[in-house]
Amino acid sequence: MRYVAVSALSHPGLLRERNEDSLVAGPWTLCATVTESPQTFVFPLGTPLVVAVADGLGGHPGGDVASALVARRIASLGPALSSDDTLRDALSACNRSVYEAAGGDEPGELAAMGTTVAGLVVQPDSLLVFNVGDSRVFAASGDGLRQVSVDDSPPLEPGQRTTSIVTQCLGGSPSYRPVRPHVTTESLSPGARYLVCTDGLTDPVPTDVLDEVMREHDDGRAAFELWKAAIEAGGPDNITLAVVRVSDE
Repeated sequence: MRYVAVSALSHPGLLRERNEDSLVAGPWTLCATVTESPQTFVFPLGTPLVVAVADGLGGHPGGDVASALVARRIASLGPALSSDDTLRDALSACNRSVYEAAGGDEPGELAAMGTTVAGLVVQPDSLLVFNVGDSRVFAASGDGLRQVSVDDSPPLEPGQRTTSIVTQCLGGSPSYRPVRPHVTTESLSPGARYLVCTDGLTDPVPTDVLDEVMREHDDGRAAFELWKAAIEAGGPDNITLAVVRVSDE
């Protein structure tokens, strides 16, 4: 029987006081907390399986609340995410939920809370990749690491590798703003591997280092080595990631 293995962890990093990231792997969620080591889950390949990360906006109140809300909602909707349209609708509903949880038209202490989100939905013969914001999804193969999500961020200046500015997120403003989620379909090959992560990994760790780790290690060891690379690079932000592998059996 073919299956999907997901190895995931979430950690506050070295400089942040708390973790505002959340993670989804099928029905399992890890919301604004800490794992001491990678957790590995195995799911049968069949019903749509969602794996996603949500990164609460820093500098805004309630980033942990926003990311947890989105993670739990996506987890509950996961088995029904069978098409581009249902996925877009789900993300738009998440955006509305974050806005309403922040107080709606009468904002309170959580006004303008928001979160990014990125992930994939694994189906028997294909895969849906989605994101709103700058959390990322990569496909790993013998040809190297390929980003399949689309960053919602302004163009980088010459010599600039990263930016903390996002041009689109779920919530994040005092008034309601609709979102246009990025959703693409990928063919699913036996043995396919993917990396889903927040910018706490991709900002401090260059893509060539991510590629090297994914080439050398599988599953939980890859997740650990990726986290270790972010920590060794200073761990400036919350680090949340999932390594996803589709079996070739």
